[in-house]
Amino acid sequence: MAKDLLLFLGKNIRKMLDNPNIDIPKLQEIRLRINRPLMIVYNNNEYIVDKTNDIHHVKNPYIVDSMDIRETLEYISSYSMYAYEEDIRQGFITVEGGHRIGLAGKVVVEQGEIKTIKNISFINIRLSHQIKGCANSIIDMIKKNKTIYHTLIISPPGFGKTTLLRDLVRQVSDGEHGLYPLNSVIIDERSEIAGCYQGIPQNDVGIRTDVLDCCPKDKGMLMAIRTMSPKVIAIDEIGDRKDVKAVEYSINCGCKILATIHGNSLEDILARPHIQEVVKNNLFERYVIVEAKGCYKVVDNE
Repeated sequence: MAKDLLLFLGKNIRKMLDNPNIDIPKLQEIRLRINRPLMIVYNNNEYIVDKTNDIHHVKNPYIVDSMDIRETLEYISSYSMYAYEEDIRQGFITVEGGHRIGLAGKVVVEQGEIKTIKNISFINIRLSHQIKGCANSIIDMIKKNKTIYHTLIISPPGFGKTTLLRDLVRQVSDGEHGLYPLNSVIIDERSEIAGCYQGIPQNDVGIRTDVLDCCPKDKGMLMAIRTMSPKVIAIDEIGDRKDVKAVEYSINCGCKILATIHGNSLEDILARPHIQEVVKNNLFERYVIVEAKGCYKVVDNE
């Protein structure tokens, strides 16, 4: 699936990355910045791509130009940027395979609202990597009989919290590891969990999972409860007080919550006033602290 992503890249960028020194499944991120070196995150490390195809010894880096940006945008949008106007307004496009293309350039604002992004000169391609079974090591610690505890995953950026959340939803939805299979809803504000393309999840999130794609978390939780009758709601990156209030409402409606938040530790997130409220009110029964990729600590809040 990751190999197919090369087809969305400009010809020269594609040539730079389609070489024997790069194992495509280990490719995590591709960054195109106009008049700057082509950079990748590969096997959890950042590299500058050299014209000699040697990412470990940079002597003659490949410099991204306007043609690379233009070609890549044309391939991503199938030569119709207008068709992706709403996605561009939000700063990203999701392509087939669930890969997310972040965009930056001149932001056009009207009446305080972002209308679009023009003169796109910076592209961040984040490859979707599903790791089925990555939640196996913690699933028994967040189980409550045949259902789950309200669980908050705490993790610094880039440590795999979304990948972990995705696998938890899949296991809950499919009823694995002795769980009773539960109807679930993912509020996928940035199309990262399910990775929907044209409304279809590109990642396996379980046979009983519905997705509200590109929907604000606070509004999405209320919509889901009113329309989809979920037993579990999953959200990525709790942000402001509105998210917290929606989580509290959902819990009071009888939904189990699986959520993530950026942070290095439980003490770290307690420095934020609206998160203090979450902890004080015991909204979450389990905290999963991601200490490194694939290394988790579970804190019991009962």
